[in-house]
Amino acid sequence: MTPVSIRLAAPDDFTIVYNFINLLEYGILDEATQRRVFNENVDDPNIIYLLAFSDGKALGFLSLHIQNLLHHGGKIGEIQELYVDEYARGLGVGKQLTDKIKTIAKERNVIQVEVTSRLARQDAHRFYEREGFAFTHKKFLYKL
Repeated sequence: MTPVSIRLAAPDDFTIVYNFINLLEYGILDEATQRRVFNENVDDPNIIYLLAFSDGKALGFLSLHIQNLLHHGGKIGEIQELYVDEYARGLGVGKQLTDKIKTIAKERNVIQVEVTSRLARQDAHRFYEREGFAFTHKKFLYKL
């Protein structure tokens, strides 16, 4: 495999991101809704979408949402989605994506990067711990 390049997602990258999100969520999400959300978010300076490529093929995707939170007294970045294509896992793509987002977050004066991961995603939990993320919270959901 040739070296991996990481870049910000552009409006033309919708199909790549849409396909990765469907794989991440184990289903097919409504394309029109996903396109609307993607288009809103890709232009938002507080939402960062990164894509990883090698040999012109998309390997992975990461999104970070930045909020200025009172209880932290500053900007917090939360990784909302991270997906690495199955065939590229174990090649360091996820590490490169998280390293890049940490660099960008520092440049934007983010004081902490957080991530929430479903309980069943044990491999993801091990990955995040290897990348220096500490397991400190439980997340509770209330569906409306």
